[in-house]
Amino acid sequence: MPPEVSAPPCAAPTGKDETSLLQFVTCGNVDDGKSTLVGRLLHDSGCLAEDQVAQIYAESRRKGLGHVDFSLVFDGLEAEREQGITIDVAYRYFATPRRRFTVLDAPGHQQYTARMAAACSNADAAVLVADASRGISEQTRRHAQIVAMMGVRQVVLAVNKMDAVGFSFDAFESVSEAFLRFAGALDLSRVVCIPVSALRGDNVFQRSAAMTWFGGPTLMECLEGLASRAGTGSTALRLPIQLVVRSDAGRRYCGTVVSGSLRAGQSVTAFPSRQTVTVTRLWAGADPLDRVESGHAVSVELAETVDIGRGMVLASGTPAPELSDRATANLLWMDQAPLLPGREYLLRAGTSELHAAVTRIHSKCDPDLKKHTDARHLDMNEIALCSIRLSAPLAFDLYRVCRPTGSFILIDRVTNATAGAGMFVAAEAATGNVFWQALDVDKHARTAIKGHKPCVLWLTGLSGAGKSTIANLVERALSTAGVHTYVLDGDNVRHGLNKDLGFTAEDRVENIRRIAEVAKLFVDAGLIVIVSFISPFRQERRAARALVEDGEFVEIYVSASVETCERRDPKGLYRRARRGEIADFTGVSAPYEPPEAPEIVIDTETMPPETAAMQIIEWLHRHRIIASLPSAAPSAPASS
Repeated sequence: MPPEVSAPPCAAPTGKDETSLLQFVTCGNVDDGKSTLVGRLLHDSGCLAEDQVAQIYAESRRKGLGHVDFSLVFDGLEAEREQGITIDVAYRYFATPRRRFTVLDAPGHQQYTARMAAACSNADAAVLVADASRGISEQTRRHAQIVAMMGVRQVVLAVNKMDAVGFSFDAFESVSEAFLRFAGALDLSRVVCIPVSALRGDNVFQRSAAMTWFGGPTLMECLEGLASRAGTGSTALRLPIQLVVRSDAGRRYCGTVVSGSLRAGQSVTAFPSRQTVTVTRLWAGADPLDRVESGHAVSVELAETVDIGRGMVLASGTPAPELSDRATANLLWMDQAPLLPGREYLLRAGTSELHAAVTRIHSKCDPDLKKHTDARHLDMNEIALCSIRLSAPLAFDLYRVCRPTGSFILIDRVTNATAGAGMFVAAEAATGNVFWQALDVDKHARTAIKGHKPCVLWLTGLSGAGKSTIANLVERALSTAGVHTYVLDGDNVRHGLNKDLGFTAEDRVENIRRIAEVAKLFVDAGLIVIVSFISPFRQERRAARALVEDGEFVEIYVSASVETCERRDPKGLYRRARRGEIADFTGVSAPYEPPEAPEIVIDTETMPPETAAMQIIEWLHRHRIIASLPSAAPSAPASS
């Protein structure tokens, strides 16, 4: 259905709604006049202090302007004043006789897209500002897309700087129609377009005498009529458990009701276990309650003794939460390092925290919003529809149903920085119909047969550092001593298991993911598996370590400078990479991230391979992985 150009009901709110709070985000391209428009709202509503008004007028005179610069109300940071832009979300508050408002003024520059998205997550509505003389810019379209993705359905397009186009109806119509054409594709089914001049105040609080052709509401009339929290959630109960308090009187399950309400005596379902329990008493601190509404913290006592902990959700009503270890989500990438499918992150949704990986990028949104393009990775500020795999089933809602339980963040496991923000779009079929098959012979039985402990010896380093040579020497010596081993070599597995993979960053992540899983199987078989891979990224090495038990992963940094490896160049790869014949070659055109705390460091610039191999074997003996040292030290084959 095409969007409507008309305004939503803008009659004066009645009853309690007269003082209800409306939180709205202002966004749009830099220099389109957002801060000036909001400064005008604050000034004309009479919410600025006298000294603040005097300062703004004085600063405008000092700049030699022929008008008052209302953007100074918002650009309070020194860096913003110097650059003349907004670089962070600014919060301001004002009120009219009808209503109270919180303004979230979002940055306009593309590099601050993530901050704009954060502002939208708390907004009831969005005021998108566009310059009448420049039309709808790429960043305006990007912001409109984020507004839609974040579930904000009430959108006002303020076509600003109408004074710069002579208050032309044709100019307003051109901009508004261009916006409405793609707004429909974003499921923004109701958009209000208002021509304004923030500089002069036309159609902000007062109707414009210069635009008598416009019969719609002023911006303030429109804002006063918008609904609070429209479309942001359902009335179904959602209580994510944050803390379990144990005492002699029993257990209390604490959290904040993020949707619906809860009363004593109510039956609810605990997810993900799906157990039905009965609420006996509610508490706000030490005070008993009969009922608690959304937005309030509560502790709950249950009639049943059940296993409920942090990250679980108490729910009731329709719809029920989704429960799956796979989901489809819109993802906004916020990290400078690109998102690579297969790389593991921490996913935090409400009070739950799980390991997660993007398994597939279905489509990346084109900045022009004309089409969706295929992608193998996401760069900073890019948005895409993705499939996500979780380490365990998660109870969640679709974002359009309930924002608090329908959103999540991805956290980089190395830096602990927030890397992305997502909104669940759909639940995918869970892997719940795939079960572990119980086997009579387990890892402990296989280990007992072999007479030594299993582990992964993970050799990482640049091409030419000596990994494969050392791995071969270690296996020869251990095999001679009766130790059960297997070498997984980076080149060898690309002839079979990984022959379908190239050498892009995305393929390297998948390459290591597969090998880590194979290494895990070898450990389960009771073997010492020797992995010889460049494995350039720390995150993938950390993920490989996490697959096995503590003490079963030995990271060995085979260290040599790029210059030394290039002098050796046993396979001629560096020469080809320097000639441009090999793309994404580690150490030349692709990065290598050295281990930060490896168990063993081997400097092959000063240490011969035989000595390096013996160092590894002695480490295994000291840590009681092997019972005794080989009778003969490792030596190179006679043919070498």
